[in-house]
Amino acid sequence: MKEKQGQRKRVFSYDEAAELLTEVRRLTEDAWERARAVGASLSAGGAMGSEDQEKLSQIVQSWSESLTAMGLEVKGLWLVDFDNGSGYYCWRYPEAGLQFYHSYEDGFGGRMRIQ
Repeated sequence: MKEKQGQRKRVFSYDEAAELLTEVRRLTEDAWERARAVGASLSAGGAMGSEDQEKLSQIVQSWSESLTAMGLEVKGLWLVDFDNGSGYYCWRYPEAGLQFYHSYEDGFGGRMRIQ
């Protein structure tokens, strides 16, 4: 297995990824709600201060670290890939389920619906 930032790379079957998605979705929804609350607390038209930026950064970093510890690859904000050995099962919040796949080379732009 390949090492990535001190984590062992994990390869998922579709069933394993789909089962883990329940927890991934819960963690992502929680982080999204907390980030939204920080944004909602800003006054209308007001600039985001450094304290709010730090809160948002911490929320996203904690979310990313939690998912990386599960063996997932965080590819963007609320975007997660499950390595399947030949590419990735790809999920982005708020998608209902694990419905997309893309090759290692194509990335998000090459997502195909899983039949």
